[in-house]
Amino acid sequence: MSGERLRRSAAGASIAVAALLLGLKGWAAWTTGSIAMLGSLADTTLDLIASLATLAAVWIASRPADDKHRFGHGKAEAIAALFQIVLISISAIGIAARAIEQMLAGARPESAETGIAVSLVAIVATLALVSWQRFVIRRTGSIAITTDNIHYQSDLLLNLAVIAALALDRYLGVAGADWGFGLLISAWLGWGAWHASQAALDQLMDHEWPPERKARFLEVLARNPDITGVHDLRTRTSGNRDFVQFHVWVDPDMTVREAHRVMDAIEERLQSEFPDVEILIHTDPNGYVDETGRAAVDVLPHDRPAMSGPAPRTTTERRSR
Repeated sequence: MSGERLRRSAAGASIAVAALLLGLKGWAAWTTGSIAMLGSLADTTLDLIASLATLAAVWIASRPADDKHRFGHGKAEAIAALFQIVLISISAIGIAARAIEQMLAGARPESAETGIAVSLVAIVATLALVSWQRFVIRRTGSIAITTDNIHYQSDLLLNLAVIAALALDRYLGVAGADWGFGLLISAWLGWGAWHASQAALDQLMDHEWPPERKARFLEVLARNPDITGVHDLRTRTSGNRDFVQFHVWVDPDMTVREAHRVMDAIEERLQSEFPDVEILIHTDPNGYVDETGRAAVDVLPHDRPAMSGPAPRTTTERRSR
């Protein structure tokens, strides 16, 4: 199954599960009057809305590049992720407000058995969904599905919290268990929203790859004996695609045909280990530097053969010629 079909299947499965749980939890919240169950219902409602947004984002992100979006539509997933994060934050604030209101009123839930049974069904359905989403994430790296997966992981804890709150109140007579767990659920959702926002913002702000991924990329790049240095390396991620561009130093006596052959060999070797990366290479004669600061520094591993040819010229030296 292709990456696009996998992402769509995961988004469709999350919509189906959210719709099922919405009906069950709505009935349970009405029957029990539990604030923990109400919080779970609110979270599931937002999950359904977020899953619909995820499906739309996955569809948009899978569209090929066009004249107005030459780098593709991958950032639609990051935008959908931010939308989900806003919904999670609203849910957390609403649950906390309702829990505080119940604490002040001294209200307690009713018919705990119904809420516990519905929460058990929700746990089984959510476990199946989370397992499928994790498989899709491993295959595609989709940030929208990853954020959706965070929702449903929190749902597992949320449903366990509902069971604990109702059981403590109903069978052990622990007053305040319901609104106490409601506050804990609210805090958990808020933390999840903060954590999920980092990856989405990194994509939207064109954050560089993690150092270990960049180091592995340079190790593969250094295997080509026809290049003597690499500088001005830039990396970013957009949806399920990665982009990288860099300058390489080659023998200044190479013909254009030879340099083209070397670049093709570099791209083939890199894409064999980084299949979803779009690569842009600029060739420079050995030692030539047209940048300043860190962009002018050779970033190939130090254990490669020493570079031959003239030393790099500074910007001032070039302008004075």
